[in-house]
Amino acid sequence: MIYTTLISASQLHQNLNNPNWIIIDCRFSLAYYDAGHFAYRHGHIPHARYADLNKDLSAQPTELIGRHPLPDFNLLAKKLGTWGINDQTQVVAYDDAGGAFAGRLWWLLRCLGHEKVAVLNGGIQHWQKLDYALTTTLPRTNPSVFRPYLDCSNWLNAHQVENHLAKKDICLIDARSPERYRGEQEPIDPVAGHIPQALNRPLSLNLDKQSLFLSPEALAEQFNALLGTVPPSQVIHYCGSGVTACHNLLAMEYAGLKGSKIYAGSWSEWIRNKNRGIATEQHIT
Repeated sequence: MIYTTLISASQLHQNLNNPNWIIIDCRFSLAYYDAGHFAYRHGHIPHARYADLNKDLSAQPTELIGRHPLPDFNLLAKKLGTWGINDQTQVVAYDDAGGAFAGRLWWLLRCLGHEKVAVLNGGIQHWQKLDYALTTTLPRTNPSVFRPYLDCSNWLNAHQVENHLAKKDICLIDARSPERYRGEQEPIDPVAGHIPQALNRPLSLNLDKQSLFLSPEALAEQFNALLGTVPPSQVIHYCGSGVTACHNLLAMEYAGLKGSKIYAGSWSEWIRNKNRGIATEQHIT
């Protein structure tokens, strides 16, 4: 069976020693950049490799782009190969943040044409809740060749977002908290608020109290209520830096609402240009 959105802890456990499966630990902290790797070294799911959001899944930021620019996809493809991933590999990504960081790797692999990738539902916490083991042993890797088939239509740049907003033919969804969306709090970026016309859908709404994704039916109902008659193909997700926006895209895909995209630079890029609009009021469709 191929997993393309989410996978349960029990399903992963059943395939833990499958040679065609590669597990990637994506734990990260925006406050302490080394926290994810530290946690990995002190206990991870057996056979898991570690992917660093800053070093592996993003390029270096500049004064003109956001905090987590898209990586050099050729370099990423080589990195995937060193981890042992090839075109036939089932990849499973996990974190300890409800999928907020694992979703980035999931989406990047899809951009590279790799559909056999899923996020571990409930992350490492749910894995441990089911009494599945962790290890501190670093995995042995057998390098492979990952052949990328990059599809640049999966994301928009700032200029494209501006043009589509002017034509009113897209629906922007902001994955940040309501307080950040309304400009009441901004702990990371120098300017508060949101992109004009954007709707707010905090990624936390995709999860239940156990940090498991809601059912596909519940997610579809909620997103359809938010979007109205807007088709998924006209939905563009963004967040602070283009990382956690992937969580809403994953939730839509899991719900069967396929074809939405990411504004890769997101809020941290949008505010680099003072000529771009900033809103703080709630946008209602």
